[in-house]
Amino acid sequence: MLPVIAAILAFITIGGLGWAFVGGDDSSAEALKRAKTIQAGKQANPAGRRATQANTPEARRKQIMLQLREADRRERKARMTLSARMAQAGLTPNLRMFWILSGVAAVLGLLLPLMLGAPPLIALGLTFVAGFGLPRWVLGFMAKSRMKKFSGEFANAVDVIVRGIKSGLPVHDCFKIIARESPAPLGPEFQRLVEAVGVGMTLGQALDKMYERMPAPELRFLSIVMAIQQKTGGNLAEALGNLTVVLRARRMMREKIKALSSEAISSAGIIGSLPLVVMGLVMVASPDYMGRMFTDPRGHIMLMGSAVWMGMGVLVMKKMIAFKI
Repeated sequence: MLPVIAAILAFITIGGLGWAFVGGDDSSAEALKRAKTIQAGKQANPAGRRATQANTPEARRKQIMLQLREADRRERKARMTLSARMAQAGLTPNLRMFWILSGVAAVLGLLLPLMLGAPPLIALGLTFVAGFGLPRWVLGFMAKSRMKKFSGEFANAVDVIVRGIKSGLPVHDCFKIIARESPAPLGPEFQRLVEAVGVGMTLGQALDKMYERMPAPELRFLSIVMAIQQKTGGNLAEALGNLTVVLRARRMMREKIKALSSEAISSAGIIGSLPLVVMGLVMVASPDYMGRMFTDPRGHIMLMGSAVWMGMGVLVMKKMIAFKI
């Protein structure tokens, strides 16, 4: 019996040693083989690596910035059309009437200087200014003035929404209160918003239409806050309260910048008007001295060149003192 038991123990011992060494090698080999397979898959699939890189936060941030810039470029291009400017100025978009009035202004700009004895070259210049520059300037001035009034009262309108929500009123009823109590142009614009929502448009669509008529940054902030609250939920009154704080801080910063840049604006106004004032005084003191500028063809060329250079200088100064926030 002893030889048999010894043989069994020896077999078990040899088998255990073989499993320990050979089995460990097999496990290491399998692990190495799996690592090589994964590495080969990565090398054979560069598109997967690019997709992984595209999902990084930095790549997503760049993609979002590109999309926002493209959207802002399209919106800015849409706001530069004549129809959009007429809507921003509170007028009914009517391109035919605009061109008729521009033609009338151009004819008057041509006939009046000729009737007063001005040279034809100056009359042509005044025709171009009266027909193409003056109507657009008036339209832009009206739109800018209207947008300034809208932005000045917009924070108070958001406060009305905040107080209405805290007291239990629906947002739609808050819009009705703003439309009824606020001065123009804020009240009429919110009245259009209420009517658009009443005929079946969503609040986001109505705000987008309102932004087309009144492209104020404050209105875009309100639209973004409302859209985020509709998708994620949360306390709308608190979010709009924070928005009013931001809007008033922006207004204070704008007024501070205006106060700090008032000296530069005054200097630019004095520099821009000084040549015209000096020319007027010289014409009053010595008409014959300046009269040749209006009767001699060389004087006409000099006046046109001076007007071009003065216009370029005024535009450069305006660009230097135009601070936007």
